[in-house]
Order: sequence, then structure tokens, then C-alpha cells
Amino acid sequence: MTGSGRHISRVAYIGTPAIALEPLIKLTEAGYDIPLVVTGRDKRRGRGSSTSPSAVKREAERLGLNVSNDVDDLLSIDVDLAIVVAFGQLIPKRVLDHVQMINIHFSLLPRWRGAAPLERAILAGDTKTGVCIMELEETLDTGGIYRSVEIPIEPTQTLEELKAKSVSEGTALLLRSLKEGLGSPTPQLGEPSYAHKISNSELEINWGLSSEEILRLVRLGRAWTTVSGSRLRVHSAKIGSLTNLEVGQRKGFSIGSFDGTIELLEVQPEGRKKMSAVDWVNGLSEKTTGYLGNG
Repeated sequence: MTGSGRHISRVAYIGTPAIALEPLIKLTEAGYDIPLVVTGRDKRRGRGSSTSPSAVKREAERLGLNVSNDVDDLLSIDVDLAIVVAFGQLIPKRVLDHVQMINIHFSLLPRWRGAAPLERAILAGDTKTGVCIMELEETLDTGGIYRSVEIPIEPTQTLEELKAKSVSEGTALLLRSLKEGLGSPTPQLGEPSYAHKISNSELEINWGLSSEEILRLVRLGRAWTTVSGSRLRVHSAKIGSLTNLEVGQRKGFSIGSFDGTIELLEVQPEGRKKMSAVDWVNGLSEKTTGYLGNG
């Protein structure tokens, strides 16, 4: 049902990455008719010339659904509603005028509009985030809010853990909204902030930051540093107990930060598999520098 009491049974689905899979699967399990799924184009994801489909395209084809890469294909079908989850593209006005659209957005709007709301929430040290079911407009994440749910961010929670929780809560909120009716959207209130996509350079650990700030970056899952010119990915770490280490100085698997030390737990040297920090340290050559990063 929508806010006007119109029954919702036939929906289009628009999304691309893995975070958009669960809502699609649960919609099909709930019996909604999905005549079209729109997703991003196949991309080259490795070093070769071959391309691979998006996570949503792969799942939609497994479910036997029609798939398109062109949002204009929505103009030729009749649906009650279109549902957008992490599509990564703005929807043009001509399509918005043709079909009502809602979006699952993974933040408490207007905080963290944009592509990386969960990542930015963790980096900023936010203690809570949430999910909004919002109306879609031409502009980025500016539409009114139909429903929302607040989600606490635990101090050691990783990005993948927060994603899983947010997707689960967002999917349940979506299904409940469709069943009970969307109602009328409420305008967003407050000063907006923007969650720009995380660049690879932002993922490089600056050992001159506080230990807490460094751990926030590690929680994203792709943090890296360098050791004797080679890249080292840091998969997990914790606050260390050693003192009197210079910024970036390594003693065993402890690294000096601005206000203390970080103890490495799991790392991945360049060109190798993930391993414990203990195994990594035990395998270092005597020539390996005692500093990480630019130290």
C-alpha cells in the first residue's frame, strides 16, 4: 500500500553492488512481481580484458528476472513503484515523472548524503547511523523521508558488520513500508553533510593520527601502509600497551601513533595472503625498516 491506499504488488528494482542484494531477494520471496531490474553495466574488474556483471545483475539472472542497464527502459513498463538501492547514478526527471520511486539510504538524513555514508560515519566517530526510506528526487539524497530506523555503531564494529546490520534493518523497513503504506514524506531537517566516495589515498594510514582515528580507518577493511617501500594492508588491529614509540616506529607488531601505540593483529603483505601479525613479523628480513609509512 502507498500512503493513498494504493496496493503495491508490481515493482521495478534498481541497484548495482552486493549491498543491494538482500532487498531484491526478500522482495521476490515476499511475492512481489518484479518485471524489470536495472543495474550498472558490466565492468572490467581484473587486469584482463573480460568483463563481469554487477552483483545485482548476477542475482537477478539467477532469479529469472529481466535485467537492463538503461533506466529509460522503465518508461516502457507499468509498475506501481520503483525501488532504488545503491544504484550509483542520478535518475533523470523524465523517468521520475513516469514512475514513483523510493530509495533505501544507509544514513540518518540529511547527515551523510552520497555514496559512502557508512564509511564516513565510522571515520567521523559517529555513535549511531540508520536507514531511511526516502522519496527520490533529481538531486542527490534530498527527498523527503517516509520512514527511518536508528542503528547504533559499536566502538569496534567493522564496516562489513555495520553494512550487514544496516541492510537487514533496511530490508525489514522496506517490506513493512510496502505492506503498511508509505504515508506522506517528511522533509529533511538539519544541516546536510556529504559522504564522498573513499579514495585509495584516504585509506593510507597516517601514523601521526591518534590511535582511535587509526582504528576507525582499519575498521573499513582496506587500510594500508608501507614497509620498506612495499604495501602492507592492515586487516585488524587494537590499541597497544607499549609506550615511548615514535610515530610510525615498529617494535614487533606494535606501531607508534600520535598518542600511544597500535597493535597489529592481521595483515597482508603485498602479493601475499592475509596472515597473523605474529607470522608476518617472524618472516621479516633483518633489512626491514623499523618504521611504517613515511617514517
